[in-house]
Amino acid sequence: MAKITLKGNEINTSGNLPNIGSLAIDFNLTATDLTTKTLADFKGKKLVFNIFPSIDTGTCAASVRNFNKEAVQLQNAVVLCISRDLPFAQKRFCGAEGIENVIMLSDFKTGKFGKDYGIEIIDGSLSGLHSRCVIIINEKGEISYSEQVKEITNEPNYQAALEVLK
Repeated sequence: MAKITLKGNEINTSGNLPNIGSLAIDFNLTATDLTTKTLADFKGKKLVFNIFPSIDTGTCAASVRNFNKEAVQLQNAVVLCISRDLPFAQKRFCGAEGIENVIMLSDFKTGKFGKDYGIEIIDGSLSGLHSRCVIIINEKGEISYSEQVKEITNEPNYQAALEVLK
């Protein structure tokens, strides 16, 4: 269990991020077109998981905008923006913001992704949502970078994450 904060108040997650070098855990997440995406759909690509509580908050929206801007320059990499938001909310946000370079995925059906990756918030007002994290997976399916943002209202370290992709 990891300890993070929300506006300075301590909250907990269901576990810890997977270890660097470990294999990424498979998933079944829902895309904005309501299809199911799995890890195999991105085989041979580097993956950036931009994970956040809800697209309807300023910091979460900023992270999607930032990664959308950076995604154009990435070689053999795909940015997956993952939350428990409904796919309809994710699609609405992307349409309104002109977001086209990232793939939005939802863990709304079961929350299994959040549990498997140890990022589900288990107490406080955001209980049931995902904590703010960035995880990078290399072409072999191994985790090569992870960051769980300690204060959930803060943005992740974009530059540190993107450096790993070079």
